[in-house]
Amino acid sequence: PTTHTLYPYRDLSESTLQQRYFFQIIRKGLGKELIEKLNSSGLPFVTTFFVAAHIAEYYNYQGDIYCIICDTDASRAWAPLKPKSSRIKFLVPSRKVYKRFLMYGVKPENIIITGFPLPLENIGLHKEIIKQDLARRVKILDPQGNYRQHYKALLTEIKPSSISSATVSSTVVPPLTITYAVGGAGAQKEIGITILRQLAMDIRSKKIHLNLVAGNRPEIKEYFKQEIKSLEFKVGSGVDIIFANNKLDYFEKFNQCLRTTDILWTKPSELSFYCALGLPIIMSTPVGSQEDFNRRWLLSIGAGIDSLNPDYTAQWLSDLLISGRLARSAMNGFLNAEQLGTLNIEKLVTKK
Repeated sequence: PTTHTLYPYRDLSESTLQQRYFFQIIRKGLGKELIEKLNSSGLPFVTTFFVAAHIAEYYNYQGDIYCIICDTDASRAWAPLKPKSSRIKFLVPSRKVYKRFLMYGVKPENIIITGFPLPLENIGLHKEIIKQDLARRVKILDPQGNYRQHYKALLTEIKPSSISSATVSSTVVPPLTITYAVGGAGAQKEIGITILRQLAMDIRSKKIHLNLVAGNRPEIKEYFKQEIKSLEFKVGSGVDIIFANNKLDYFEKFNQCLRTTDILWTKPSELSFYCALGLPIIMSTPVGSQEDFNRRWLLSIGAGIDSLNPDYTAQWLSDLLISGRLARSAMNGFLNAEQLGTLNIEKLVTKK
């Protein structure tokens, strides 16, 4: 997002070449017709894309304009061209992003810390769902009880149940479930098949279940299907493909998948903040500076672990489980990343 570090605090409000370029396009009419049609609705304008927010303001959208930041940092392009006179309200996930927008010249009253906008179906109104899933997950990620033995008091306070028991009988614990998500453009899809190949023995013996996330990309789905077949696996037997043609259907399937996921393996993309659900993130190589920032954030709160060589997954994954390191990452994400962004944003937008 920026080559600048957060410190020292300084003025970064000067517009960039990138901003001036897309504002030239906006002035030529980009989005004007859309805003004219939406104006009669009287509804707030809510977007997760900065250009849409800038378009709404430029063409004088009559309602409130909200721009949700879904990353652990943001570039100057996200802030308005003239931040001091802008009325866009930025809903940011953390104090770090709040400070970044102050540097960009955005007025403090237009920056609101909400937390990360996570799916409510994975949290619950009183965090009852997330705590239930976390209790199950921590036991699976800590099969020898090394983590739970040291943090019994903390775990019992969060979920007073058998979560803190020292060991777990293999007869009552479901398979360890790994969900591998490729990037939106299909980046690093080959790693998913490498994981399948390396963990084949444990998958066939039902010790591990693997989800391969293809999103709404049919070509990625077909790639996974062909590779699964070539390795003599069947979809639905130890390995599943998470896919839907429609994005909304895909989001629903993905959120359901996360309820039973124990490890989320992905690039440090926007999925990074899903660590707040109590999911340990195994990070493949970042693509772009935004993901570099997300990776640093995950490491700083202890919720992310850099992937080692996927060709030796069976060896290093076993060591992470025995040590309790994955259980610790799951807890670190739950404790150190805010989960209630969706509820906070809903209250702000609806003014409840």
